[in-house]
Amino acid sequence: MVRARITRRWFCTGLAAVAAGTAMGQGMPQALAKAKAAMAEPDGVIYPGKIGDMRYYTAKAEDTLVDLARTFNLGFTELVAANPGVDPWIPGAGTRILLPLGHLLPDAPRRGLVLNLVDQRLYYFRARDGIVESFPIGTGRDAWDTPLGATKVVRKKRNPYWYVPKSIRKEDPDLPKVVPPGPNNPLGKFALYLGWPGYLIHGTNNPWGVGRRVSHGCIRLYPEDIKRLFPRIPVGTPVTVVSQEIKIARFGSELLIEVHASPSQTDEIEANGKFTPSELPELPYRIASVAGRDVNRIDWNLVKRTARERRGVPVNILRSRAEAASSGS
Repeated sequence: MVRARITRRWFCTGLAAVAAGTAMGQGMPQALAKAKAAMAEPDGVIYPGKIGDMRYYTAKAEDTLVDLARTFNLGFTELVAANPGVDPWIPGAGTRILLPLGHLLPDAPRRGLVLNLVDQRLYYFRARDGIVESFPIGTGRDAWDTPLGATKVVRKKRNPYWYVPKSIRKEDPDLPKVVPPGPNNPLGKFALYLGWPGYLIHGTNNPWGVGRRVSHGCIRLYPEDIKRLFPRIPVGTPVTVVSQEIKIARFGSELLIEVHASPSQTDEIEANGKFTPSELPELPYRIASVAGRDVNRIDWNLVKRTARERRGVPVNILRSRAEAASSGS
């Protein structure tokens, strides 16, 4: 009974949004209008709204989700979130593992590098051919949050030295002031220095930290990913950092949503494989504003379930026209 009441409230919220003129962008709140304008793609380049596809893998007896994450270029916690109830250390032979290899693009300027701290992925927009590449990243823990906003790559370095910040040495007095290149250097073999002093996109000597919130605020990639990316990112490349739990996109005849665990929920997933549910009160309005005239086809029960589960995979929330007509929506 409670679920039905919540579902009707969500539907009415979305319907009211469209009635107010949001379907075609008229009457859209200033924040949404700015977000829409930010999606403008420079130089006439057209990027897809969705990249990659979901796949399944049948686990072997020796598999762990840590190993599978790196094998399939995924982050650890995104793989755990996509497979609730699966033991990350002993998934078991024959267990069917969902590989979340499909992604919606973040709501951000589509140029250079875009990093979404919530889904813990880096998106590289290739203007020369309209292709988007995505890589899992490790991000900062609570006390060492990565800044949000716009910056750029100001310097590149192979085999970088790590000049240990005083704040980190205070946390670990045994650390030296400088760590030279080599296997003990947490920056790995390649580093992209950002316009924010002290923040880098770099490799790592601890690949297990990719896809987890364990860094001191820098962005770490798998060694093979930063090696691939490094030569193609010139100094001056724009970098945008966002924190978005929700991504929404039209893709052909589908309306897709992708909902991720919040940072605090990600920490819970890391600790015990599950998290405390939380509301996303703005979600119905945002969905309705994108759905436009198709708002009557939205499966609000599916929206609610997707928002509750936060598995981080794209879900089509539109019913067929026949289904919508038969339900009387």
